[in-house]
Amino acid sequence: MPFVPLRPDAPILVVDDDPKIVALVRTYLERERYPVVTAGDGRAALRAIEEHAPRLVVLDLMLPEIDGLTVIRRARADGDVPILVLSARGAVGDRVLGLSEGADDYLPKPFSPAELVARVRTILRRTERTPDDSPAVTYVLGDLELDAARHRVELGGREVSLSALELRLLHVLLEADGRVLSRDRLLDALYGHAEGDVTDRAIDVYVKRLREKLGDDPDAPRYVATVRGAGYRAAGPVERLDTQANARRGEPS
Repeated sequence: MPFVPLRPDAPILVVDDDPKIVALVRTYLERERYPVVTAGDGRAALRAIEEHAPRLVVLDLMLPEIDGLTVIRRARADGDVPILVLSARGAVGDRVLGLSEGADDYLPKPFSPAELVARVRTILRRTERTPDDSPAVTYVLGDLELDAARHRVELGGREVSLSALELRLLHVLLEADGRVLSRDRLLDALYGHAEGDVTDRAIDVYVKRLREKLGDDPDAPRYVATVRGAGYRAAGPVERLDTQANARRGEPS
């Protein structure tokens, strides 16, 4: 299910051991009327996530006490709070590693505060969508079902927990009904526009995570197929069911 904060006034958590960066990020976010809480190390960050249930975490990777990658892993094990990594480790390999651990986006230092705010807005738009934002359609591929309006995924009748980004990726692939989607097209669908610092390799990471949660074998895919040199597509024919029509008839959606 997409992440929804427990309270509409949930803060953004900013985690960095550099007080100047914390102050800078806080200033720009508060100008946009986002409430902000802060932490200076990884241990404090995990406590703040538990205590404040933030709507988003802006996270440095090189932290004292507990490093940022460990914070991401523990946060992902306990919930689905969106995470924007803000780090001096800006090489492509570092970005892909952060994304593979579960971060939603990665902005290398030095950074533009205006770009950081824009990325925060993008993540929140994507992760805090309400059911009314999606059509009343259920997509069916084999034993996989995606109820777009309720943001619910079932596999063989069992609910599967996906992050907002993974759910959006699956939705786009099923909606395309077998058409091949390039990595650039998928980046556009996930972020609203191609992000300069989110590489094509990030899509491969997202697909890998989605496959792992669906138990899908890339060598014999049932749900997501790779088209070498072109992109990805749904691995079979996708059926579209009108969820509301089924509910009116008393049929399972």
